[in-house]
Amino acid sequence: MNIIVVVTDTLRRDYLPCYGNSEVITPNLDRFAESALVFEDCYAASFPTVPARADLMTGRYTFVYLPWGPLPQEEVTLAELLSAAGYRTAMIADTPFLARRGYGQDRGFQDFVYVRGQLHGTEREYRHKQRGVSEIEGYCAPKTFKEAADWLERHHKDPFFLYIDTWDPHEPWDPPAWYVKPHMPEYAGEVVAPTYYDYAADGVSERDLEIARACYMGEIAMVDHWFGYLMERARALNLLDDTALVFVSDHGFYFGEHSLFGKRRFRWPDGSGFDEGFAKGMTVHQRQVHRSPLHNELIQAPLLMKLPGEAGRRVPGLLSLPDLMPTLLELLSVQIPARIQAKSALPLLSGERIHDLIATSAPFEEVGELSKTVDGQNRVVVEVSPTSITDGEWDLLYAVEGQRVELYRAREDTGHRQDLSESHPEVIRDLHARYVSWLKSIDTPQRFLAPRLRL
Repeated sequence: MNIIVVVTDTLRRDYLPCYGNSEVITPNLDRFAESALVFEDCYAASFPTVPARADLMTGRYTFVYLPWGPLPQEEVTLAELLSAAGYRTAMIADTPFLARRGYGQDRGFQDFVYVRGQLHGTEREYRHKQRGVSEIEGYCAPKTFKEAADWLERHHKDPFFLYIDTWDPHEPWDPPAWYVKPHMPEYAGEVVAPTYYDYAADGVSERDLEIARACYMGEIAMVDHWFGYLMERARALNLLDDTALVFVSDHGFYFGEHSLFGKRRFRWPDGSGFDEGFAKGMTVHQRQVHRSPLHNELIQAPLLMKLPGEAGRRVPGLLSLPDLMPTLLELLSVQIPARIQAKSALPLLSGERIHDLIATSAPFEEVGELSKTVDGQNRVVVEVSPTSITDGEWDLLYAVEGQRVELYRAREDTGHRQDLSESHPEVIRDLHARYVSWLKSIDTPQRFLAPRLRL
């Protein structure tokens, strides 16, 4: 069996029609979902971009010990294991953190293609200059999928593992206007940047959010179009009957939900707004990381998996992104190393439960430390952000001892609008105790475990 994994960045689960959204235009993913396993309860574990990919590569819950940064040498990656098992392995990506700054996310892949254009500076200027030529030359996701399709043409006769990583629909949301106009006919090319804070405090208007959402949906439509291009090439090469195809994303984004516009909360030391701080001559390194809650808009991940011999259907049951690695290893009958902490999702297909609890978190940090989340730029931590903990019935947001907690009903209140922490202290105690037990079971370092042992 061959494997194709497509990872997108910042694609909210609730923005896909196969998860109930009727507004976003994704005909190719809709068609793919009809014959795929659609996992209904998949969550991120480590958050956001780089930590999530560390989980995907290693099958471990890296947020308890690994900051945003390079993979340690002792980690064993999926690509290393599959290369050793005789598969031709390739990563094709435009996500800049996979190729730059020595992060090592490409370790173990025999072939690597980096599509330039997403990184700020001359790289992005180069890509923008191509936008008058064609969509495929001027935008990263089209180029990435085209490179992947071309790789399949060259290597489809070999057993292979092809990993495709496209940063879209990550900001900046600037797709070709023809993808935006179905959602906003009057669209005139505006690009709205997130402020990574409470949007009203930073002067973001409801109109700004409307434009941002329309452009975001346009980016999703662009990704869908070129995913369809890849699928057509795979079909023409007669690969669909003996290839497992996976489509997944790392996390979502706030577009005004919970008063936020971003995925973490940053602020200048003097409280200045986003543009105001830059106008005063401050640099990004002076920004501070404030409490950044992880609600469902951020942590519920889309996961679609088309497997040879498996009929398309909905699959309930808790799982998280690290589980993808042991799942693929089991599919290929490759031994799962003892170091892997996650579990194969295949038992879910027969109705078994693999997790009683799922935790999602940014890398554990302490007040006063420098945090590189979300873009590799250092910012000082002034508040520890909560971990999101769910057992499928309740969602608990908890950071460290002494900080406030939030509690929501997982099924009835997916938008986390009614905090029930005051009326259900027994539920909080139970979830916290199970969370601490889980942290101990995965050998969380003592300096991070100690402040989380009590409420």
